[in-house]
Amino acid sequence: MEEIIKVLLVDDHEMVRMGLAAYLSTEANIEVVGEASNGEEGVRFAEQFKPDVILMDLVMAGMDGIEATRRIRKVQPEAKVIVLTSFIDDEKVYPVIEAGAFSYLLKTSRAPEIVQAIQQAYRGQAVFESQITDKIMTRMKGVNKEGLPHLQCTPREMEVLKLIAEGKSNQDIADELFIGIKTVKTHVSNVLSKLGVDDRTQAAIYAYKHGICK
Repeated sequence: MEEIIKVLLVDDHEMVRMGLAAYLSTEANIEVVGEASNGEEGVRFAEQFKPDVILMDLVMAGMDGIEATRRIRKVQPEAKVIVLTSFIDDEKVYPVIEAGAFSYLLKTSRAPEIVQAIQQAYRGQAVFESQITDKIMTRMKGVNKEGLPHLQCTPREMEVLKLIAEGKSNQDIADELFIGIKTVKTHVSNVLSKLGVDDRTQAAIYAYKHGICK
């Protein structure tokens, strides 16, 4: 039997929430467990309903989507936050990714694309609009002017990077490489440091952008 993906909607526009909820309800493996109209409600509902995936608007009255994402990542770290917004400016993109957003979509996305992103997030696969990927990669180019950052990685760290890009957890990596979980954490930390990125999502983007993981 197919697992049900629990989804929380966080958006201050009621019609947006209603439209998303109506469409997602037609998917057999997706259940909308809550609808929040602002960031404060989003954090509270995340604790209450423990969703697998959260569709997060960015610009809302009171607590915005960036701060809500940051707080949700602390209280519900397993939840995947998918930003769904109309904004692609640097002041929104970088802070929310640093806050722990897993994927980043625009509200111009078609409904089936949003469903696919939810399903991919549940499987540990991040999805970014091409404009967002370009922004991140442009910023990362300044990390190492004399060569590509991943050339600093050891062969083992490159193996770990590939598995990160495939959405593998630390435990999955440990099992696949037959190494301890503490060793995996050390390798992951080294990879992020050498690439000059803040989290696994950015590392995965880097890996796909440079053909390290197809």
